[in-house]
Amino acid sequence: MTTVSVLPLAGKTALITGATSGIGLVTARELARRGARVVLVGRDADKAARAQQAIQLAAGPEALVHVKCFDLSLLRNVHRLAGEMHQEFEKLDILINNAGIMPGHFALTDEGHELCWATNHLAPYALTNLLLPLLDAAGRARVVTVSSVAHWVGEIEPDRNVRNSPDNYSWLTAYADSKLANILFTKELAHRLDLTGITANCLHPGLVDTGLMRPDTSAVMKALWWMARPAMTSPELGAQTTLHLATSPEVANQSGRYFANSKPARCSGRASSAQEASRLWRISAEETGVE
Repeated sequence: MTTVSVLPLAGKTALITGATSGIGLVTARELARRGARVVLVGRDADKAARAQQAIQLAAGPEALVHVKCFDLSLLRNVHRLAGEMHQEFEKLDILINNAGIMPGHFALTDEGHELCWATNHLAPYALTNLLLPLLDAAGRARVVTVSSVAHWVGEIEPDRNVRNSPDNYSWLTAYADSKLANILFTKELAHRLDLTGITANCLHPGLVDTGLMRPDTSAVMKALWWMARPAMTSPELGAQTTLHLATSPEVANQSGRYFANSKPARCSGRASSAQEASRLWRISAEETGVE
């Protein structure tokens, strides 16, 4: 009698943003290897096609790999992505908000949002909320958001006009603020989903050698990045905490927590504030039009 092994994530669907390189690509590949149907989201169609091919090669011809090409710095694209997911899928078991940028020079999207804030925070806030019906339909689902230890120097500016002013802009504070927002969003989301089967957690992946640098990233940041490269870890190691939160039975009932090295970690006082989390939610709802 022949026994058929069942992959641990067979029958589950996972969506990963920023999945065409780095941590996102490794995460998508490993979820596919474990049997999940994976939806890759990236901005570049050529990179997305190469990522799809690489995952298919690694996970086998039976792997189910879908590609969605959207620039998620634009909220209209977030809505389009969510709309397509609702049309094509009945449920979503795992949502990984991995896409993020290290900002360069000050830039506004054509929707009027500072680029780093739009990409790193508003997009995951809006996408997660728009996909909640699919997550709820899964019965037990997980939302995983990639943050950073940089959140320790972050602060949420409530005035959008101040945040969108080049006079007040710094690439470091823009990035740190968005990473703080990731944690506060996760904590408030977990609070709001407390009586559901959906959990929400976030993480610091470590100092990982990825494609986070943009062409317009400041010369200072590029220099610091290259100096730090010898101490950086690989995307394979950087993806481990994400995969732990997305798949491990150990965290199935944990929600609203910040992790590093696959363990609960200490976050800043601001990141621990329920008042700050509630305030950020109101700001995000106003700026995105998504509640």
